[in-house]
Formats: sequence, structure tokens, C-alpha cells
Amino acid sequence: MEEYSERGWTDGLPVMPVTESSLAEFLGQTAREADEVLLAMPHLDRECTVRTAAINSAMAGCRPEYFPVVLAAWSALHLEGYVERAIWQSTTGTAPMLLVNGPVRERIGLNSQGNVFGSGFRANATIGRAIRLAAINAFGLRPHELDQATQGNPAKYTACIAENEEQSPWSPFHVEHGFDAGTSTITALTMRSVVHIEARHTTAPEQLALDLADTIRRTGALIHETISACIALGPEHAELFAHAGWGKDELRRFVYEHSVNSRDALAAVGKDAVSGKTRWRLPGAHPDSVPDSAADVDQVRVLNSEQAVQIVVAGAHNSGVSAVIETFGPRGGPPAIAPVESPPAWR
Repeated sequence: MEEYSERGWTDGLPVMPVTESSLAEFLGQTAREADEVLLAMPHLDRECTVRTAAINSAMAGCRPEYFPVVLAAWSALHLEGYVERAIWQSTTGTAPMLLVNGPVRERIGLNSQGNVFGSGFRANATIGRAIRLAAINAFGLRPHELDQATQGNPAKYTACIAENEEQSPWSPFHVEHGFDAGTSTITALTMRSVVHIEARHTTAPEQLALDLADTIRRTGALIHETISACIALGPEHAELFAHAGWGKDELRRFVYEHSVNSRDALAAVGKDAVSGKTRWRLPGAHPDSVPDSAADVDQVRVLNSEQAVQIVVAGAHNSGVSAVIETFGPRGGPPAIAPVESPPAWR
């Protein structure tokens, strides 16, 4: 472990040494060839193969049976498309967040309930960590080197959660997006932060939804002309909406319509215009600025469509707590979801 640390192969925490026999256990969980490329970064001339992913999964402390989920995570990250465009090197400090659905959650012990964003569960901790270690060792994304994050965020260690399907009043996330309930999937999101919403005081869906919209629209999150978000509802909040007759579409529409800032509020923080080249927010007086797409109205939407908001149910059924995960896209397209391959032992 000390040698691995000295070679710069770790995330700062101890890792598991890997032997050829332990590596073989991981590779035995998939029909893919060991040299198959999972994801490449052409601008760095580097790539992550199945073998590399297996090595870093073993180092992260995964059990071999977690490896199909790790492979599906790489597929989803490739589908999302941001990693190849250097998002993990961003000064913003973005990191991958993984959402798991389907029977694999119980099969490998993924947490979907209490402390879902926290510690305590090996599968959650090590699957996300396997991705981070590969980012370090396959792509060289080490802090102060190719990783240029100004401050970063805790998801740069690990961020892998499962949806609490059993306590959700709605269809699971992957079913909503066209997968069979019996199929296990993983969704890749590029996240910037998680902001918790404490709302134990109301039974009015409009009040709770306004709390969520207010968190999404905050000017500090408005880097680009528009933003995107994933709402992780605690079971109580999901039930509150469902009891009032709201489905995900109704909540998504309400949040979209109310995630607005006034032109004066944007001007007060120097975000009343955008760059003509990048569409990043700028002061109207900046020499590179041009009017944003809502320049003729006073109330400016921060979401460009209802589909820029994803909704999942996660956490314990014990208090009125939800969260807004601030994401870096997608801005309206379908989420990046990949099915989990069933290894021979599961068939």
C-alpha cells in the first residue's frame, strides 16, 4: 500500500494491492475482452480498458461481483459524452455521480435509504471510487497536475447511490426512461454539488416545489446561460406530491416554470448577459457580452426545458429532507443510462 501511494496511484486513502489472481476474478465477471477500450480522452492520448477498470476496481476495494456495475458506469459516462470533452479537468471541480436502479441494488447491497450520500456501504463507496482511481491512473487526472479543480467536491472520492424504488410512489427512474423494471441500469450524471432542502413544515406541494425551484435558480449556480439539476426527493416529499396528485411531470413542469430570476437580480451579481463565444454568464458591460436569449423579458428562466430537471427518490423515510444535485447537463436530452451486464454467476 505504501508503494502504491508513493507511485501516486491512490486518491489519498489506502488501496488494496492487486494480484493476477484477484484481477482474474474481476475479469471473469464479464464477457468483454480485457483490452476493449471503455472510454478514451483523445486530447490526452489516453484510454481506459476493461483490464485497467478491473485493476482500479480491485484497488478501490470492490468485490468482483460489483465489476459489471463499474463497467456499466463507464458505458453511461461514455454515453453522456462530457468526460471525453475534459469535464473532469475543469476548474469548476465537477465529478461523476452514479445512480443505480433495478435488482442489482439488492444483489450487491447498494444503499438507497438512510445516509444515501454518505458512508457506510461498501458497494456505494467502492463503485464510485473505482471510477475516480481510474481517472487518476488511466488518465493522469491528479490534483495540481491535469486535474485543475479550484476547490473540487467530495464526489471526487466517490458518489454512487441507488434509487429507493420500494418507497417511491412513482415508477423507478430507469422505467420512466424506457427500461424494464427487471433490468438493472446505471445512470451517469456530472455533478457540481448537492444542496439539501429542509422542508418539514408544509403539506402544500406548491410550497415544497417553490423551495426546490428556489434552490435550483440561485444565481451562484448560474455559470452558463442555463443550468440543469437532478432532484433527489426523500420518500416523505415524494409521497406529499403523489398524495396531492402530482407525478414527476407535474413537479418538473412547476419547477421549470418557477426557476426564474429577475433581470435586476442577475444584474446585481453581474450575470445579466452572456459571452458571445461560450454562452457563459457575464455582466452586460463586459466587452465580450451579448444579450441572453431572454433579453426582451424581465423574468429569466434558468432551465431551457422541463427535461433539464431529472427526478429520483432516495434516502430514508424518516424526515422531510430532499436534495438538489446541481449537474453539468444534459440541458434537455435523455439521461445517460446503461444496462448492467449479467455475469455468468447471475444467470
